[in-house]
Amino acid sequence: MRILLIQSLSTEDTSKEKVYPLGIVLLADRLRAAGRQATILDLNLEADPFGALKERLLTFCPDVVGISLRNIDPLGNSSTSLLPPFIVTVRLVASLCPEVPIIVGGTGFSLFPRRVMQEVPEIRYGIVGEAEEALPILLSSLENPPLLQGLCWREGRSIKVLPPAQQFDMRGYTAPDRNVLPPHHYLEVNRYVPAIGIESKRGCQFHCAYCLYPKLQGRRLRCRPPTAVVDEMDMLHQEYGVESFHFTDPVVNVPSGHLEAICEELLRRKLKIRWNGFMREDFLEARNMALFVRAGCESFSFSPDGLGQEAMDRLHKELKEEDVIRVARLAARTGVTCVYHFMVSVPGQSPESLEKGISFLSRLYELHSPSKTLGAVVLNNIRILPGTRLEKLARDEGVIGAKTDLLYPVYYSRTPFDSFRYRLETMSLWQNVFMWQEVRCK
Repeated sequence: MRILLIQSLSTEDTSKEKVYPLGIVLLADRLRAAGRQATILDLNLEADPFGALKERLLTFCPDVVGISLRNIDPLGNSSTSLLPPFIVTVRLVASLCPEVPIIVGGTGFSLFPRRVMQEVPEIRYGIVGEAEEALPILLSSLENPPLLQGLCWREGRSIKVLPPAQQFDMRGYTAPDRNVLPPHHYLEVNRYVPAIGIESKRGCQFHCAYCLYPKLQGRRLRCRPPTAVVDEMDMLHQEYGVESFHFTDPVVNVPSGHLEAICEELLRRKLKIRWNGFMREDFLEARNMALFVRAGCESFSFSPDGLGQEAMDRLHKELKEEDVIRVARLAARTGVTCVYHFMVSVPGQSPESLEKGISFLSRLYELHSPSKTLGAVVLNNIRILPGTRLEKLARDEGVIGAKTDLLYPVYYSRTPFDSFRYRLETMSLWQNVFMWQEVRCK
């Protein structure tokens, strides 16, 4: 059986930063291990994506096509949807290979399985969430598949969706053979974010109001052995020259001790690499931050999301403002670049809470300015996703209506606070000019 796995377009244009498609590489490796002939086409690497797709379909002649929809839209306050190029991808496959079953998965699909399958009738099956175990079984029983976890299928005019798998044992996770898709295609592209991802765990124990990680991966943390994580990083460094990694974990420094053990192993092997990942401030203190820096942490990525305690509470971040300030002070002393992500339009805002948010952000700039360690402040409105607390709240408040289609970009925003982001962006740019440049008249 010949299987073509396609990574659909994940950015607005192919000139932007690339992400190594770890998910379909894992699947291709497992399918090959099971004796299948699997190959990958990442449309994000192609100057002419649909021309490359047509050529691959006609030369490879697949028996099955799997398509990963990783990003439903670019986020970052963009009104652009990535559904149109995905739909064109599916329809091009269906028109050139009308008898070939099309199976879809990926995070973007997993957020909207029913809506995507309604929108694109050419899709035969979908898989929500983890597919390492479900996909090989599905391929062996395409005409009459068992009730696999995460399986989506058509039954008459209705679409059935089973709950996703959340129990894949990460202790038995095997790093894929990267020759399936050599990493060197991605190494010289990005300027800001490492293109090569590493999974050290799955699952998220937190309850953020806008997030679906726990729904897709479960709340139980499933950790890989630290030595296995470093084995993979070491192999990628030695065999492919990878020097910079991004941990794909929802939160890389939770639970306590896991990232620390990975760093101790990196130091023991004297592995000279760089890495980053999103971290929780309430799990950080001077000692483990110093360890992370010694082991190659090249930036601290924080996502308090709320500008101050009131906003964080409304987003159910389970985080204290004093922890954010405490860690900002510690991080500034390390000399390592820090990046902060904030949601600027949150439920329950008032003129008073906005002023508190400005003061909170100003405090972060004050702490980082002497060491010039504030790399970026990312300011976004919240993308409303189905099945989140935020969706219910937005409907209750009338921000969205009963018929609002969340498949396409919809952000939480309420008048008169919908212009607050621009005020913060002005402030942030102003601060950056003074932090990084000598601005004085002679």
